[in-house]
Amino acid sequence: MKRLDGFRLVLGWLMAGVLVLSGCDQADSQPGAMPPPEVSVVEVKLQTLPVSYEYVGQTQGSRDVEVRARVTGILLKRNFREGALVSRGQSLFTIDPAPFQIALQRAQAEVAAADARLDQARRNAARLRPLVEAKAASQKDYDDAVAAERIADADVRLAKAKLAEANLNLQYTRVEAPLNGITSRAARSEGALISGPDVLLATITQTDPIWVTFGIPEREHLVIRKAVAGGQLQLPKNGFEVTVRLSDGSEFERKGRLDFTDVRVNPATGTTETRAELPNPRGQLKPGQFVRVHLSGAILPDALLIPQKAVLEGPQGKFVYVVNADSKAEPRPVQVGEWRGEDWIIQSGLKPGEKVIVSGLLKLGPGAPVKIAAAVPPDAAAKPPAGLPPAQKK
Repeated sequence: MKRLDGFRLVLGWLMAGVLVLSGCDQADSQPGAMPPPEVSVVEVKLQTLPVSYEYVGQTQGSRDVEVRARVTGILLKRNFREGALVSRGQSLFTIDPAPFQIALQRAQAEVAAADARLDQARRNAARLRPLVEAKAASQKDYDDAVAAERIADADVRLAKAKLAEANLNLQYTRVEAPLNGITSRAARSEGALISGPDVLLATITQTDPIWVTFGIPEREHLVIRKAVAGGQLQLPKNGFEVTVRLSDGSEFERKGRLDFTDVRVNPATGTTETRAELPNPRGQLKPGQFVRVHLSGAILPDALLIPQKAVLEGPQGKFVYVVNADSKAEPRPVQVGEWRGEDWIIQSGLKPGEKVIVSGLLKLGPGAPVKIAAAVPPDAAAKPPAGLPPAQKK
């Protein structure tokens, strides 16, 4: 009997719940029911977006050349101002030329003596030739004369080689700049004994063009390579355009291009060394400066962009609300990429043409009916409400 009474009680609760629900459905269909909330949406569209990358880099001369003397002698004079710009072929140092001038004169005399010996040997051979033919001289005498002529000819060539060497050593007493660039301070002063190439005299750094080296992290390098292979990223055909920003925030006036990327990863830093080359005709960039390197020219050909405020965080990650065909709010998990201004780049989870809710999100729940608010024309906010005079200018 008690079980029967309990069953009747439960049945009564169920019937009351059904009546309440049916009453609510009837109330929703009545003119006085609460309307669905209005929400603002954006339609997802494919866009082509420019992509840029930024790294910290350091400038360095495109060429660093050591200036060394090629001969041994006393440094007689320094012919440049330290730290100044020098031109290729300009005299930087003068080695005392007196010993080399004497050596040149000695070599010239040896050439003259060798020429005289050669002339004499040729005349001797020429005199013996008809005598041998007439059997008036021995063949041995003629062979000795011909051999002496050849030896004299070799002596002439040797003397001329020594003359060329002496002349070259005399020229080397003028130490010239091998390229255009900026000089360092002189490493040796006047009066010092310079023992040939072993002694460093100065250094010249070429700053036009100038190089900027920086490292690309291995992880970022792999992400870029994967995006390119998957068609999600297109690199510039002519290489990245490089812009340099200085430490005070100003932008360097000249742009450059990448000219080297190492195939190795530096195990100490985990980065790939990369280098850009920029023209620097006025020498504004100095070797050793730290700069911000900006790479531009790549694009995302089919990017989906939605406002950041439309992306919510849930237990399972980020999601958005999409208005489905039944005008209801449908939660949709998404994978986001990087920020672009006030927007997220969506990597997966949305399709072109879908409507994503961007306002009124606090009133929503999964499956809640929504009404899309009418779009306001851009100039509507500038017009005063009806019945009010326009604002007066002061």
